[in-house]
Order: sequence, then structure tokens, then C-alpha cells
Amino acid sequence: MLKADLHIHTCYSMDCNTPLERIVARCNERGINCIAIADHGTVEGALRMQEIAPFPVLIAEEILTPQGEVMGVFLKETIPTCGSAMDAIKRIRTQDGLVCLPHPFDTFRGLRMTLAEVEQLVPHVDVIEAFNARSPLRSPTTRATAFADKHGIAKSAGSDAHAPVEIGNAYVEMPEFHDQQSYLQALTQGRIRGLRSSPLVHLHSIWARLQRVF
Repeated sequence: MLKADLHIHTCYSMDCNTPLERIVARCNERGINCIAIADHGTVEGALRMQEIAPFPVLIAEEILTPQGEVMGVFLKETIPTCGSAMDAIKRIRTQDGLVCLPHPFDTFRGLRMTLAEVEQLVPHVDVIEAFNARSPLRSPTTRATAFADKHGIAKSAGSDAHAPVEIGNAYVEMPEFHDQQSYLQALTQGRIRGLRSSPLVHLHSIWARLQRVF
């Protein structure tokens, strides 16, 4: 059985300073034995992590669009900033990747789309991030879970860690998998666990951004 934190950032993200080796160490401390590295705008960190980690690593990326972020999973190369959420989805599909909507209803970081517009994406979405530990309110989790259940979409969870202390704050207990389809099946059999991170964890991201500027 896997204990999978399916949303982690590394020093390859512009708002994170965590070295890859420190992530591996923290995962071992928390019993996390599967992760998805989903850096902003690059898969370089994920590809490197896959080489050094002693456990499964999914190559993911949070792709920026004017409508919010879309996550590609099982990617092979970086997808640049896209003109729309649908454009990002099309680019993910060209790599045979899976489409995930991270924190879609988060009050501060959610999709900048009406519910009707989000529902238009449903035929193209494989996974909804039902629980993101960095979402400070309960309502985004409730809405995301209800949305996924209504449309029969697999649910994932992740810490959205930008600092080692956050890793494992949210995860999915799920069976092992070997490809995209078995991953989706494993998610449907999984159980989401975890707790909300303190709002203070966002200071890690702010500090990382400031360090890069100065």
C-alpha cells in the first residue's frame, strides 16, 4: 500500500527553496513512499527527483493559465504558460498525460471560472485534487469532493508542500500502480488522509520569492 503525497514543490519552483535530497529525507521521516513533484512551470525538478528517490515519483507540473492552474501528471517535458485552461489540457494530452485540477475551488488560488465553465472541462479532466493541505478553509475541500463525486472523477490529495515541514500533511493511501490507467484505478480505491497546514506556511513561499528577487 502506498502513502502518496501527490502535490509537492521543489527548489525548481520560483517560490520554493527545498532541495531534492531534503524532500527525500522528509518523506522517509513521514512514511511517504510515493510523491508527485508538481513544480510551477517546469518538470526539471521532477525528472531529477525520479532519478534519486528510492520510491515512485510522478512527473507533474502546475501550468499557469489566465484562468488558474492546471496540473499535468505523467508528463515527459515542460509545458509553458498557456493561454487558457483548455489549451493546457490539450498540451497535456499530446504527452499522453493525465489532467488534474489542483485546488479548483480554493478561495484564493482556485480556478477563475464560473461553475458552468468548470463543468465544461469535465469531459477532459481525469483527477480532481479534493484535498489540498494549504487550503485554509473547509469549503474548498467540500466543494471539490462533491464536484468529483457528482461527475465520477478520481480524487487526489497533496500537501502542496513548499517547505519540508509540510510534506505528508495530506496524502492518499492507495494501491500500487504502474501506468496512467492503473493510477486512476488506484485513486478510486484510495483513502484521503491528512490535515490542513497552518496559514503561516505561506511565509515559506513569500520568503523564497524574495530571496530570488534579491
